[in-house]
Amino acid sequence: MSAPLPGFAQHQSPRQRIRLMRARACRLEAGQSPASTVRVRVGVAASSDRLGGHRRHAVMPAVTKRPALCFNPDFYRHTCAMGMPLPLVRLSSLDLLRGFVAVGRRMSITLAAEDLCLTQSAVSRQIKALEGQLGVKLLIRGHRTIAFTPEGERLFRSADGALQQLQDVLGEIDALGAPRPVTLSAAIGFTGLWLLPRLSGLQQRHPNVDLRVSANNRVADLRHDGIDLAIRYTTESAAPAGAIRLFGESLAPVAHGSLALQALDSPRRLSQLDLLDFDDPQHPWLQWNDWLAATGWSDVKPRTILRFNQYDQVIQAALAGQGVAIGRLELIQPLLDAGRLVASAPAGPRIETAYAYWLIQADAQPREDVRRVAAWIQEQVMASP
Repeated sequence: MSAPLPGFAQHQSPRQRIRLMRARACRLEAGQSPASTVRVRVGVAASSDRLGGHRRHAVMPAVTKRPALCFNPDFYRHTCAMGMPLPLVRLSSLDLLRGFVAVGRRMSITLAAEDLCLTQSAVSRQIKALEGQLGVKLLIRGHRTIAFTPEGERLFRSADGALQQLQDVLGEIDALGAPRPVTLSAAIGFTGLWLLPRLSGLQQRHPNVDLRVSANNRVADLRHDGIDLAIRYTTESAAPAGAIRLFGESLAPVAHGSLALQALDSPRRLSQLDLLDFDDPQHPWLQWNDWLAATGWSDVKPRTILRFNQYDQVIQAALAGQGVAIGRLELIQPLLDAGRLVASAPAGPRIETAYAYWLIQADAQPREDVRRVAAWIQEQVMASP
């Protein structure tokens, strides 16, 4: 016969032992000693029996009124050590688990914060709160890197699958309910300069379409981020299969009419101007250095140069009469048509880049509202000169 478990009488049944284990866990949760006991009479209908005409008395832990519900790491570890699942009321907040899973999917707190529309510090606090509840470290933070601890990897594998199932099911249920919004992703410059001036036309044409615009220079994963349509600035060779070309890109100096810059035809004229530059190393062809080199004026020094890290800021400065910008003519056509900016005649031919704007659909067979928005965008392109 096998030896009885420590703290249990040999005659106790498995059901009695489980009751004892749960009662001891409750006492641990309440901050009491698991060894505190009282004598409890067990009736004939219970699991005890009669031996020699005497009732047997089982030794049971004293169970007091449950304390106020709060997470106790010691209780969590004790119940797990005994192979008992954590009670539902004791599960960590879904917000904390969602933050942890978002970080695990991206392996970046910065990108996870963007996915959740939170600040980096808010996501970091969620991770720390979850680690505090569990009493273990989940992530190893290095210099601009993070990695899972063994406990973190185990939790992520389980939580990621569970949350993905919730996403799938809730998405299916949502599709049967109220109309879903159409999410359109585009770069900040494209959104501010091309899309926003035209959106009133979409509202008039399709008043029942709920459009949400996500202006972000980060290339998003359309399916993962729940995006229906995206407009991407890229070359033909890099455009994904099925992408629809909207328009190309040509460059010329532009300025406010008050500067009276009808022509920029000499180095001397350029040296008298203030230039507005797009400070983005990833797009050097949109900067004055490349334009001056293509014109043969690399040695010319302008009066001043103001630099901006967003292209729409460059154009806003030009609209304010603060200098001359490299204009992406197709992108700012509404401003040229309205006379708010004037394209100067360059010394050489107009520069055409290898880049274009492409419309991308997340699904090959999108729902009706998505098709309407995609068709409207293409109509706007066709209507432009």
